[in-house]
Amino acid sequence: MYRIGQGYDVHALGEGLPFWIGGIKVEHTKGAIAHSDGDVLIHAICDALMGALSLGDIGKHFPDTSSEFKGIDSKLLLVHTMELITARGYHIVNIDCTLALEKPKILKYNDAMKEVLSPLLGISLDDLSIKATTSEKIGFVGREEGVAAWATVLLSKI
Repeated sequence: MYRIGQGYDVHALGEGLPFWIGGIKVEHTKGAIAHSDGDVLIHAICDALMGALSLGDIGKHFPDTSSEFKGIDSKLLLVHTMELITARGYHIVNIDCTLALEKPKILKYNDAMKEVLSPLLGISLDDLSIKATTSEKIGFVGREEGVAAWATVLLSKI
């Protein structure tokens, strides 16, 4: 049996904050304003995984009202999400992700992100796609006020 999930996350950007995407710190003058470390890519992946099995969303499992998750490394949220998935007898077939941001260019970070995320997800590098786009200077992404991420996941029953 197969299940498909789709996730989306967005964070505002602020000057002088660390910028975490895909489990790595990316060089930039801005970073995500968030309760956790603000890793939009991991958050979108978590939402896609939970959505595929009707488990709710990241806010249900890791509420931003809880001091337990203040400043937390999003990789820890992903590990917990994977525990939920495997406990229900599923594994990931593949994940396709898209980031929307004007700067910095993400292509040079793709391999590093995949090398960090693939083991946490229990999949090969070839089963994780990370792409990036700009919004051609339109909207909050175009004005560099925020960053957005989408993830689609295919799960299979073990």
